[in-house]
Amino acid sequence: MSHDAGLAAWLRLTLIPGLGGESQRKLLAAFGLPEAIFEADPAACRNLIGKRAELLTTAPPTAAIDAALRWADLPDHHILTLADAAYPQALLEIPDPPTVVYARGRLDTLNVPTLGIVGSRNATPMGERTAEHFAQALAGQGWCIASGLALGIDAAAHRGALAAAGMTVAVIGTGIDRLYPARNRELALRIAEEGTLLSEFPLGTPVQAANFPRRNRIIAGLSRGVLVVEAAPESGSLITARLAADQGREVFAIPGSIHSPVARGCHQLIKQGAKLVETAEDILEELAADPRRSTLPEAGNSGAPPLDEGPILTALAHGPLLLDELAQLTGLGADELLTNLLDLELAGHVAPLPGNRYQRLD
Repeated sequence: MSHDAGLAAWLRLTLIPGLGGESQRKLLAAFGLPEAIFEADPAACRNLIGKRAELLTTAPPTAAIDAALRWADLPDHHILTLADAAYPQALLEIPDPPTVVYARGRLDTLNVPTLGIVGSRNATPMGERTAEHFAQALAGQGWCIASGLALGIDAAAHRGALAAAGMTVAVIGTGIDRLYPARNRELALRIAEEGTLLSEFPLGTPVQAANFPRRNRIIAGLSRGVLVVEAAPESGSLITARLAADQGREVFAIPGSIHSPVARGCHQLIKQGAKLVETAEDILEELAADPRRSTLPEAGNSGAPPLDEGPILTALAHGPLLLDELAQLTGLGADELLTNLLDLELAGHVAPLPGNRYQRLD
């Protein structure tokens, strides 16, 4: 079987709407490779993933598969599967590693010591300078800097790593053929040349709010630690920090003025046990001592109320819903809804669908 045929089977598996990562991993664990999954006895598949096994009989999305294969044939374009040696090995340690990732640029950045740097999109000039300084200092010491290509702190972190002629990975929440936000297009192209753009989403995936928390878990998963520089309470950066803590990574935060809204998220993290840092050396010393130990309490011991799964799963009981419909039915705010949906998705209870919709899986 040709390389393209093998990769086509991986793509087919990941492009089936409604077949989430947990089901994909169960099938792969049982049958080994995607080709074997599609040739397997339907009853055996049903025993593993229930009614979702019927999705395996749908016609392959030939056009999407062919487009992805053509994209992967371009210079410095790569599609990595769980079976590839170049696949980021750190992601294998998280509960829900993506079955495939799309990478543009260097591959050597994906398996080296990495630090995530995240923070507010509405950063202050001082916050951006701080993020850039930390990234430049750490990249100069050989660390790869991972962030999300967003405006503000993320972009500053990438710029700092590039200024040190160091390594940086930009994990994006769209298809890798869509550079978002537009204001960071030139930065993204430079990262594609000198570092790596990375996405788990199929080509053509547009901007969808639900995809960014999933993007954040990849940043956390790649990293031995995550540094938060300016973050408002309930921001996406705090989601990244929580995911990092849940994954056993170290969490760092830079304090700010008690009068600054973008400092409150960092102060919240410090109260919960994140390491207060003032210099890059603080981070280097901590990671050298114990690079995988998390300082934040585990999700079950945080003192926070347990996740209220009831309203979301109840709302989804009769079929898929748009995010706006879910918000109306559950009464949850956008940030809280996305956070709870991510928890439910990671637990295998819901799955995202095209068009900003979600469906219940159990």
